[in-house]
Amino acid sequence: MLKSRSVLTAVAAACLLATSSMSPALAEKKTEFNIAWTIYVGWMPWPYAADSGIVKKWADKYGIKINVTQINDYVESINQYTAGKFDGVTVTNMDALTIPAAGGVDTTAVIMGDYSNGNDGIVLKKGQTLADIKGQKVNLVELSVSHYLLARGLSTVKLSEKDIKIVNTSDADIVAASKTKDTTAIVTWNPQLLEVKSEPGATLVYDSSKIPGEIEDLLVVNTQTLKDNPDFARALVGIWYDTIALMKDTGEKGKAAREAMAKLSGTDLAGFESQLKTTHMYYDPKDAASFVTGPDLVKTMDLVRGFSFEHNLLGEKVTSKDAVGIETPTKTLGSAKNVKLRFDPSYMKLAADGKL
Repeated sequence: MLKSRSVLTAVAAACLLATSSMSPALAEKKTEFNIAWTIYVGWMPWPYAADSGIVKKWADKYGIKINVTQINDYVESINQYTAGKFDGVTVTNMDALTIPAAGGVDTTAVIMGDYSNGNDGIVLKKGQTLADIKGQKVNLVELSVSHYLLARGLSTVKLSEKDIKIVNTSDADIVAASKTKDTTAIVTWNPQLLEVKSEPGATLVYDSSKIPGEIEDLLVVNTQTLKDNPDFARALVGIWYDTIALMKDTGEKGKAAREAMAKLSGTDLAGFESQLKTTHMYYDPKDAASFVTGPDLVKTMDLVRGFSFEHNLLGEKVTSKDAVGIETPTKTLGSAKNVKLRFDPSYMKLAADGKL
């Protein structure tokens, strides 16, 4: 199944700050590092790289060791990173902001891996267009990227959350809920979305391809750890682009790699490739770096921080969306004195220039 993409409450995130500030993962020169990942089509290169020896190849190049660990629950993986138990984690842009960054843990995105390009969607059983959602109960994982997608979609048809009623439904229960008579509107992600929209009478009325680049999938690391250990990031980026080159390969090697990734994610090759079709992978590091250095990232993160503030995800006592600073290569959003989320394209540029 895909990652569970729901968020930690701001209060809980803040409580993790004390733990993280004492973590041995921070502020030291190291030779062994730990990253956490969860199951999602765009993150399956990590376990494959570990199993195939690509992780070891790049770690050996820089004289370090990198452990790649699966965490069964997506939010728990971010919690553990925030608490300092991991040096890096696979995460969406919104969750990077609302969990570690809002919790006070300075975090840097070193890999822009992909964005959802149809992996997330809104399905109606009553109605043919998104405007028909007005007055309906909407089942989704509250305060997740599904919630964000819904808010973005509603704004395009001059509706707001006041015009619908949200029913918080876990990702594990969303398919079962969609089969009941009382459930008429559902927002979810693949592979659940594939099942939900295949129900008789179901219509996909909006999906993440309408907001390209907004639901981003990243690899982030602790900023201080990065500063103290730049070879860690060089190795991670080398691992990533070596592996996704295989993922993209149209020959037998590529097929074998995708089959292995599919198996690791609990599906078959057809299912995995179906999910890849609705995922915009940044296979070329030049493209990834270009997006990070371009104007669209700033626009996206401004939308994300606005949604996060309006839903109290930046902290219960936060009075402005500017409370948490977000640094991009072109502009810093919010407080320059409290920058806690950074987008650093420099390592992707090294990969693009063949200088790793």
